[in-house]
Amino acid sequence: MAQARKDKPTDKDKPEQDAADPQAAAQQTTVRWDGSNMQSSYANVCNVSSTREEVTLLFGTNQTWQPANQAELSVQLTNRIILSPYAAKRMSILLNNIITEYESRFGELPIEGA
Repeated sequence: MAQARKDKPTDKDKPEQDAADPQAAAQQTTVRWDGSNMQSSYANVCNVSSTREEVTLLFGTNQTWQPANQAELSVQLTNRIILSPYAAKRMSILLNNIITEYESRFGELPIEGA
């Protein structure tokens, strides 16, 4: 009588992972950051507005030299970023984490009017 042969398990022997399991999918996903078309801009002003479907971030540079002495500020807008509310919430969490880390290393950042 022939004896069953036990070799190393193959991919066929491994149980299939559930495609609906987001944790398993996240462990297998690799993100490749392509910066070939990226541009950099400096901003010292940011404004945020939103609707039910999107959050809009406006970035720019304050062009006013002495804001205390002027009744009007001039802001040169350079970039508009439009996000879904879900992406905006993830960005909010990331920004909060990075500011918390920054302040733990370098001290609290005082904000006027906070």
